Parts: sequence; C-alpha cells; structure tokens
Amino acid sequence: MTQDQALSVFKEALLVILKVGGPILIISIVIGLVISILQAATQVHEQTLTFVPKLIAIGLILLLAGGWMMDTCADFAKEIFKLMAKVGK
Repeated sequence: MTQDQALSVFKEALLVILKVGGPILIISIVIGLVISILQAATQVHEQTLTFVPKLIAIGLILLLAGGWMMDTCADFAKEIFKLMAKVGK
C-alpha cells in the first residue's frame, strides 16, 4: 500500500466519522444551547433538564437515521476489506 492510498483511506475514514457522528453532535449542541438559554432566562439550573431532552433527541435520530448510519459504516468496512485483499496479493 502506498502512502497515497493510506492517506486516501484516512481521508475517507474521517468523512465517514463526520457523516455518521455529525447529525447526533449537531442536534445535541443545538438542544444544549437552547436549554442553556432557557435556564439562564429562568434561573433554574437543574442538570437533568439538559440530559433528558438530549437523550430523547439522540434516540429519535438513531431511530430515524440509524439504518443510513449503519449502511455508511458497512460500506466503508467493505471497501477496507477489499483494499486489504488487494494488499495480500
């Protein structure tokens, strides 16, 4: 495997990480920000107020996009195994 191929695999891995983890992180950050603003406005600082809505939102995202996330990871794994088979020959 050449250095260019290794860098290509690394680049693809980073893109898969961003695709799969991005939606969860973005929703979690947005919900945390909204709840933090509400807590600052109402001066109610309860730790569970941020945890439960984030947990529910992440669960919904996994239900809605979990299949797509799994397909993305599986496709990447298949490509890695194909490259491994080529290296062995």
